[in-house]
Amino acid sequence: MNVSLDSALEEAENRYVAANPKSAARHSSASSSMPGGNTRTVLHYSPFPLAWAKGDGAHLTDLDGHHYTDFLGEYSAGLYGHSNPLILDAVRVALEGGIVLGGPNQYEAELAATIRDRFPSIQLLRFCNSGTEANVFAIQTARAATGKPAILAFEGGYHGGVLYFRNGGAPLNLPIPTLTATYNDPDGAEAMIRAHAHELAAVIVEPMMGGGGCIPADRDFLVALRRACTECNVILVFDEVMTSRLSTGGYQAMVGVTPDMTTLGKYLGGGMSFGAFGGRTDLMSRFDPERADAWPHAGTFNNNVLSMAAGLAGLKTLLNAPALNMLNRKGDRLRQAINDVAERHDIALKATGAGSFVGIHFSRNDIKRPGDLDPAGADRRTKLQNLMHLDLIAAGQFYARRGFIALMLPITDAEIDTFAGAVEEFVTSRKSLLG
Repeated sequence: MNVSLDSALEEAENRYVAANPKSAARHSSASSSMPGGNTRTVLHYSPFPLAWAKGDGAHLTDLDGHHYTDFLGEYSAGLYGHSNPLILDAVRVALEGGIVLGGPNQYEAELAATIRDRFPSIQLLRFCNSGTEANVFAIQTARAATGKPAILAFEGGYHGGVLYFRNGGAPLNLPIPTLTATYNDPDGAEAMIRAHAHELAAVIVEPMMGGGGCIPADRDFLVALRRACTECNVILVFDEVMTSRLSTGGYQAMVGVTPDMTTLGKYLGGGMSFGAFGGRTDLMSRFDPERADAWPHAGTFNNNVLSMAAGLAGLKTLLNAPALNMLNRKGDRLRQAINDVAERHDIALKATGAGSFVGIHFSRNDIKRPGDLDPAGADRRTKLQNLMHLDLIAAGQFYARRGFIALMLPITDAEIDTFAGAVEEFVTSRKSLLG
């Protein structure tokens, strides 16, 4: 089984195919109407993804009837767990009142005020439909406000499907003049901001890289960005689409660094589609339709009733400091358990992240930025990620193939221990391949 990495991966894929015929059939059928049977690239993995029949709490059931503990948490959008009864009740009440009403509804203003009161940087905000939209609107707000064309992002950063900054960017990226700097390099980033202040409208940064591998920003790095942006008339945007759940005030409140604008998404819609962007009054007040110089901001479903009702229910009834602190401690515990396994077995495995986020990497290096992962070993690391993913699926543990974990509120300590045990079993059984 472990003669070579390729043979081990082939055996694991064959086992997976044999165990999941209904997911395989769904994938084949879906490919006739969607390219690759897929409408969201991140959900695809080879030989085909599991298709879900049901979610309940922190558990998933696939079409073939297999049960899993969900450590992916819908890439952080599933913070409240699947089918939380308080969220479902709020949605039922909203449904009874009618949807697509074509005007302001009874939920949006209270949700806006609740969010505003949590995040230090947000004085006014607007809703949209996704984190991608939120980042696009924040960037365009900065460009309009400053009259400057360019933005600074960071290598490996991800700010949505049209704002992807790894390996030179993606073909579908928006045609916005973009400079890229090195994450967690305060001196380099500050020098670049100062050198290009004449053309930079905004610096956009994830306080913890999500797609880049669950890599938290050092406080000194964020402080340097804040200082340079203030002195150079550049709008500092924190993409807190993921990290807003690390405390009731997001990452910015944890480290005491306040951006000019913040973008939000994911869980804040209570599991429904959601996005928001907000910040300083002088920037956001330009969206006031009463102003003669107002900037238009459209979006049919910006204030859709279900997202507003579900989001408000989640924030008011479920998401408080004790709940988040407990979940973050579980993430810290899981991260430490994985790193302890790596140390005991002396293998190239490392868990990164912050609080309830965990990233798993096949590396011995300290990881402060995506470039700390040796490019020469990328193919081997990918195969190991694929193998571990398949082995843990066989053990009833589900997370993202790239090694991304976002814990959900209903996850238990016992389930944390079970996942850590599955990692140790993988390491023990595949040790000859791990190095």
